[in-house]
Amino acid sequence: MGLLALGTALDWPDAQQHASKVREWGIKQLLEIWNKAKHKERDAMLWGDEIEYLVVTYSKDDPKVLLSLRQADILTALAADEELAQKGGGVPALQDLDASQSNPLPVFHPEFGRFMLEATPGKPWGIGFKELLEVEPDMKLRRKIAKEHMKTNEYPITLTTFPRLGVPGVFTDPYYPPSGSKLRSQFVPDEIANPHIRFPTLAANIRWRRGRKVQVNVPVFHDKNTASPWKDPTVNYDMHKWPEDADARNGAAPDNFIHMDAMAFGMGSCCLQITFQAKNITEGRKMYDQLSPIGPIMLALTAATPIYKGFLADTDVRWNQISTAVDDRTEEELGEKPLKNNRWRIPKSRYASNSTYISTDNRLRPEYMDLNLIIDESIKGQLMEGGMDERLATHFAHLFIRDPIVIFAEDLEELDMSKTDHFENIQSTNWQHMRFKPPPAGSDIGWRVEFRPMEIQMTDFENAAFAVFMVLITRAILSFDLNFYIPIAKVDENMETAHTRDAVLEQKFYFRKNPFPTRPPRSAVASGTSTPLMSRPASPSGPVEDEYALMTINEVINGSQTEDHDFPGLIPIVESYLDSVNVDVQTRCELATYLDLIRRRASGELWTAAKWIRQFVAKHPAYKADSVVDDEINKSLVGAVIDISEKEQVGKGWKGLDGVPDLERLLGQFRGGCGGGGGKEAGE
Repeated sequence: MGLLALGTALDWPDAQQHASKVREWGIKQLLEIWNKAKHKERDAMLWGDEIEYLVVTYSKDDPKVLLSLRQADILTALAADEELAQKGGGVPALQDLDASQSNPLPVFHPEFGRFMLEATPGKPWGIGFKELLEVEPDMKLRRKIAKEHMKTNEYPITLTTFPRLGVPGVFTDPYYPPSGSKLRSQFVPDEIANPHIRFPTLAANIRWRRGRKVQVNVPVFHDKNTASPWKDPTVNYDMHKWPEDADARNGAAPDNFIHMDAMAFGMGSCCLQITFQAKNITEGRKMYDQLSPIGPIMLALTAATPIYKGFLADTDVRWNQISTAVDDRTEEELGEKPLKNNRWRIPKSRYASNSTYISTDNRLRPEYMDLNLIIDESIKGQLMEGGMDERLATHFAHLFIRDPIVIFAEDLEELDMSKTDHFENIQSTNWQHMRFKPPPAGSDIGWRVEFRPMEIQMTDFENAAFAVFMVLITRAILSFDLNFYIPIAKVDENMETAHTRDAVLEQKFYFRKNPFPTRPPRSAVASGTSTPLMSRPASPSGPVEDEYALMTINEVINGSQTEDHDFPGLIPIVESYLDSVNVDVQTRCELATYLDLIRRRASGELWTAAKWIRQFVAKHPAYKADSVVDDEINKSLVGAVIDISEKEQVGKGWKGLDGVPDLERLLGQFRGGCGGGGGKEAGE
């Protein structure tokens, strides 16, 4: 997240009056960036990952696991660590990297929740294959450093959500009662959010702009003893403290849904994000487009979110819950009332799958685009007059239909063209599953692409595996000039499909049948022969519907031959790429452990975290098959996650954790290493 700006944040009625000015100044700043950086060439091929942690308090003697709200204290302790700062780590305010340092320590950042931490490597990763093998040790180091700056009963864990967030009673340390003036939630207190003025203002202004509280409704999982119809027993329909409390009585909390009413239920989720720096804008635009259809596949493959507010849900991933938790659309924009005060009906939340392709690739057909895309035509005209091409101007004109939600009064005094604050105000609050990022003002950083859909995994091994896999896929896309285009409406459908319980095994996704410029024989891919993949692409012709098919995750990842399609699979494509660049045997073997995890996850041999958590709950002696995850079950679950991470931290693997059932179904029997020190059974 980086450093947070200070200033006087405007409440929505005042901010609304200045929204047009912020958009106008933001477009001017964007054009300034465009004209300075559009010809920027030969930037280094760099990338970075972001890991987010929940911080919990856990003791075998305490009956409950709680969320620790000591984010500020932990960051202060990290900042005060002189040794950490001298080695390039700590927090951004003290980060002063020496170019001669080859391995600066990780850097920690605040996040929305006071129970969250974000950690990034001390410097971007390069593209060297041996460097890919440094990612997992660095992730372990981040967790170790974070733990060392916490209390003895505090632990950084990588679960997407805290299973008991928002239950009646005590679930935070320290405890605060719910229903503060910013969130106005009947489930969580204002104090759960980072106290920096940006965060409570963001939550309040989203609620204020939409005219009611956010409505996060997740279908409950119906077990054999779950009532039908099921009514969320935590909802108080008689609350009268705030005008919005009537929402629950007026239909905001429907039967058979877990009801949540605040931004914290979405932005309090953890994820794994990867950012790639391209060598130039053309390559960046290509990566943005080609990674877009892969987003839903990776969302389903990393599924890890089966519990909300103490109940098992009938979905497996977090995406739509965050989307609705920050949805600021009014009733008019949602199509619930005729347009009067707003300009458009907007089909998506500002947190959603992306709605544009932006590449200059001649294989990008008009049929792939969103025919109902909402854009600000005047902004598109300004951008094109400023020299931007129509396709990229359309992209930004779509992002700029949104209002700025948090405006600082000090930023309105004059337009500073050496900054990008007004542009980023809009850009950074369009939380799409892909983000195209221009170079920051006054920086040597290049054009970047952020891949955002993946769920955080419980172990550093898994998180490193998915990060490394995405890097290798990106390299294969650029090296082989791959084409994964499908209509963007199908990407939207795939994002919805990814939410389905056990979508990895139970669902099919639209995916392109032939990603190659010229179709090579399957044997060429299987044998690693790269020559047939390198011919130049031709503009596609024929019906778009013939270019894609419904495939399982296993078919997309591992490949398949059917009457309808002959798809080689992303893993075989990556292996073909590795063969083409002559990776040394030892490194190749190490990378294979990561690819094997993903291969087996896609086939169903290994479970997603979501499935493992469901099975853990189902087998717990306190579970009554009624969809309820009580404090006893929650403590056992979080305790198991802590045990797994501690075993991993000291290099003992996971075998022998007798109190953690089905662990081999999650992580496999073998992990890591090649040659004399690897290939050991977990726990040896």
